[in-house]
Amino acid sequence: QVQLVESGGGLVQAGGSLRLSCAVSGRTLSPYAMAWFRQAPGKDREFVAGISWSGGSTYYADSVKGRFTIYRDNAKKAEYLQMNSLKHEDAADYYCAAGITMYGRSRTEYPYWGQGTQVTVSS
Repeated sequence: QVQLVESGGGLVQAGGSLRLSCAVSGRTLSPYAMAWFRQAPGKDREFVAGISWSGGSTYYADSVKGRFTIYRDNAKKAEYLQMNSLKHEDAADYYCAAGITMYGRSRTEYPYWGQGTQVTVSS
């Protein structure tokens, strides 16, 4: 079993930056890929970014490419999402996820989820 706990959400001005963290407990992170999804009120949960278990491959939703960076530290059993140039449309609950997948962008490919952390973007 893998337990995930997100942190780092909060209120930020448009154009600002925020870093989300995901702490992992339970079994080893290998060979789990990890990802971030987000869900805004009234919308479906959508893929944001993913990273291979080694950290050597990353992939992003087009809407965040060039602004967000996903990375992980397996020694610390943690995953991160650095979010820069935040826009109002980035406001959502952000979820950390883990699963055995290659370049997975679907929720169904990630059986393990955190409880979410809220990101609010103000004018």
